[in-house]
Amino acid sequence: MDEKALVACLGYVDLNPVRAGIAQSPETSEFTSIADRLKPLTAQSDNISKQPAQPSHLLPFVGNPRDEMPKGLPFGLSDYLELIDWSGRAILDNKRGFIPDNLPPILERLQIDPKHWLYMTQHFESRFKGLVGTVHSLKAACQHLGYRRTPNLTACQRLLM
Repeated sequence: MDEKALVACLGYVDLNPVRAGIAQSPETSEFTSIADRLKPLTAQSDNISKQPAQPSHLLPFVGNPRDEMPKGLPFGLSDYLELIDWSGRAILDNKRGFIPDNLPPILERLQIDPKHWLYMTQHFESRFKGLVGTVHSLKAACQHLGYRRTPNLTACQRLLM
């Protein structure tokens, strides 16, 4: 299956609950890959991994095609989220299952600043060394590990709020 067909198929399935009227938005739909992919991004848990983990039962987004391409979907998760959000909004408002214009963009709904998202996806390893997460989870992890200081606290406050 070529990349365009793959994206179209993913989008069709991920927008099905919205079209069927059983979910208001892609992130509130149940049993879809988009909902599974968004859980690590929206969870207020003690997840302190370097990057939000992608579900192991789904083929991961690995970024733009390049040499030495790892196995996965050849585009970024943020690109896919924006495409799905745009697609849902392009459905006419007199048709069942559209994403209303008054609903903020998906990154805003997830409380992710687009500038910070782009910066983190392009410079993640150079910006963060060690623990990364929400301020609450970062402090909890450092306390659990017996750290006297909280590394990356300022960056996490600024970029992950």
